Amino acid sequence: MFAFRLDSRSGVPTYLQLVEQVRRGLLLGYLVDGEQLPTVREVAAALVVNPNTVAKAYRELERAGLAAPRAGQGTFVIGNDDQVPHGVHVKLAARLRAWVRSAHEAGLAPEQVRALVTTVLDDENTAARTEAA
Repeated sequence: MFAFRLDSRSGVPTYLQLVEQVRRGLLLGYLVDGEQLPTVREVAAALVVNPNTVAKAYRELERAGLAAPRAGQGTFVIGNDDQVPHGVHVKLAARLRAWVRSAHEAGLAPEQVRALVTTVLDDENTAARTEAA
């Protein structure tokens, strides 16, 4: 079963962290169409958060079309056609892990690694939009 994790230092509200983890889980194939999410109570107990926070995340997932409640059964993931193919995921994840290790060995802290990755992604997106125009 899918397990959520929280980063108390991220500054991102708890419910949004949960939503993002489901979104990422779908894209990477960790979650699949029809898979049941843990109950609100299970998540709240595991993460030691207010059940209303988890319920808010699940409502947001429903609004985003990523999950749907089934009366008396729980909340289930709705399929995603944007999933990264498994072979591509494995290959790129291995290369990314090696790069992250190199960044850590070079003395970069996790937030510096995130900032660098975000900057490169933003630069690539800007370049792609410029080429498309």
